[in-house]
Amino acid sequence: MKIRTITHGISLSYPLDEHAIKDAAAFNNNSRKIYEDQGFEVQEPRITTNSWPEFLGHLNKDELIRALQDFENICKQEGVEFTSIGTVKESEHMDMIPEIIRQTERISTTITIVDDITGFNAGALKKAAQTIKNISETTEKGYGNFRFAAIANCPPDIPFYPASYHVGKNCFTLGLECSDLINRAFADQDSFSAARENLKKIFIQELRPLEDIGVMVQDDTGVSFKGIDVSIAPSLEENESIAFGFEKLGLNKFGEPGTLAIAAMITSVLKSLPIRKWGYNGLMLPVLEDIGLTARCGEGLLDVQKLLAYSAVCGTGLDCIPLPGDITAQELENILFDVASLSSKLDKPLSARLFPVPGKRAGEFTDFNSPFLTECKILDGK
Repeated sequence: MKIRTITHGISLSYPLDEHAIKDAAAFNNNSRKIYEDQGFEVQEPRITTNSWPEFLGHLNKDELIRALQDFENICKQEGVEFTSIGTVKESEHMDMIPEIIRQTERISTTITIVDDITGFNAGALKKAAQTIKNISETTEKGYGNFRFAAIANCPPDIPFYPASYHVGKNCFTLGLECSDLINRAFADQDSFSAARENLKKIFIQELRPLEDIGVMVQDDTGVSFKGIDVSIAPSLEENESIAFGFEKLGLNKFGEPGTLAIAAMITSVLKSLPIRKWGYNGLMLPVLEDIGLTARCGEGLLDVQKLLAYSAVCGTGLDCIPLPGDITAQELENILFDVASLSSKLDKPLSARLFPVPGKRAGEFTDFNSPFLTECKILDGK
């Protein structure tokens, strides 16, 4: 298990306060050292801000882009490679997102299509679909969609990107890379119930020290520790694949009957953990980030509808889904409509990060050549 991110939520105003940004980065780097001194691997510290229209929405396009590039450069200089500038709910700001993604390197943002105040937002959903399509056509290989998502009923300060946005006083949360715990828990188990109890025991043992350290950092700094997103997120290592971990129980290949039952069991364990939790707290199935998931896609065992069905019992939505480059904005909108409807019906946080790949058709393979993604057979979007 690794700590994928220590995500520090801060509120910015304009003009940007360079000292406040550097203080936030210092907090992240100091927190990272505390965890590393206790033997935990921390992949990256991140900074998440309040929604960018709150502090930059009055600027013209060129001024806004320069301000964001300045913000990004300050963070990089201070050792924070990844940042999020929050979510957008106002339609007049949504058309700027493709340009923001194109002219920055590590900044993420989102469009909210469902929230607990206004409910379902049809206009935002249409804008989100158009944004995905636009980003796919204006960034190399459509890779810019790695930093954009449509989000539904997502609370503030989720540690994982791109869904993360901040509200209120400074705080921090932890996001994990812990699919190895599934592989460990399910190995050599002789029953479904035994696997469930073993998974719960392992998670409590592994996460309790992380919680204790987080509380200690809160007490020492006054920065609120909201908790750990206990979601099971994969790594790119074959022996840590979520899909292959499922298969250790011997029910079937991932995507065949039995998959949904295991997914539901895992989520029930996560929800029951006596740990300070915050965020999705579900099972992440980012197709392009898990070698086992890409393998089962290649065998035709997974499609968009099946992945969305898993979200009904466990998942966090549709994540890193490769789609044909000629998929239309209307077809993307239909997919987002399903995500939004499921989130509304179940009152659970879901997000959609979709990757139309220019020049590629369903059945062909991606060629992102990214250190963060595997290559995968492109799904047809149906």
